[in-house]
Amino acid sequence: MNNVSMPDILLFLVLPYLAMATFVIGHIWRYRYDKFGWVSRSSEIYEKRWLELGAPLFHYGALMVIAGHMLGIIIPESFTEALGISEAQYTLVAQVGGVTGLVICLSGMVILLLRRVLNGRVKRATTRIDVAAMSMLWLMVILGTLTTVGYNVLGPGYNYRPSVAVWWRSIMLFQPDVSALNGVPEIYRIHITVAWLFLAMYPFTRFVHSWSAPATYLTRPYVVYRHREPSPPHTPGVGKRWRTIGRD
Repeated sequence: MNNVSMPDILLFLVLPYLAMATFVIGHIWRYRYDKFGWVSRSSEIYEKRWLELGAPLFHYGALMVIAGHMLGIIIPESFTEALGISEAQYTLVAQVGGVTGLVICLSGMVILLLRRVLNGRVKRATTRIDVAAMSMLWLMVILGTLTTVGYNVLGPGYNYRPSVAVWWRSIMLFQPDVSALNGVPEIYRIHITVAWLFLAMYPFTRFVHSWSAPATYLTRPYVVYRHREPSPPHTPGVGKRWRTIGRD
């Protein structure tokens, strides 16, 4: 590859494919050898008021941010222009949606962080991998905030679609073009690198429970758990009864 340094090849060619391989193989390994660990290890039993406030904000905000990222890098700039959407119009919509999603997501993350730090029982239930995963998540979101708000809204602005989006699509199509990242601001490059590292870590964290969430999770962030209770001896012909014992 012309005009591409060795660090760029390692960070933007080797790392993406290693991260994706680890993501896939890690999930297979985790599901095969740690099925009983394929849960979020809910701490609602310790405290649920802050959880009921922070968890939906984080999840809905994160979904908005992910959707915005995917639309921005999957849909080519030429496609939106063919629809009559100018780059200025697209940028305005992307900034409004991105900032809204970030505010919602960060609000939830702050609430959940305070809950985990200030509540002794929740803090004691936090594992080392939880700390590592949450630290990486915070770093990734902070970098994303700096690119969206600091660089684009308050700063000089940068159109990543002719560069970052082109590079990402080339990686997904197995026709890597690392040179597309030449001239990309450093904050974007760091954000991209941290995102790949987080993707590689994902299968080994509590976040894997997201794949097991039912579709109704989008409208009901807490799942009701029940267990069966035998009927009283003096009630012949009546089957098992259900009793609600908690939520997650």
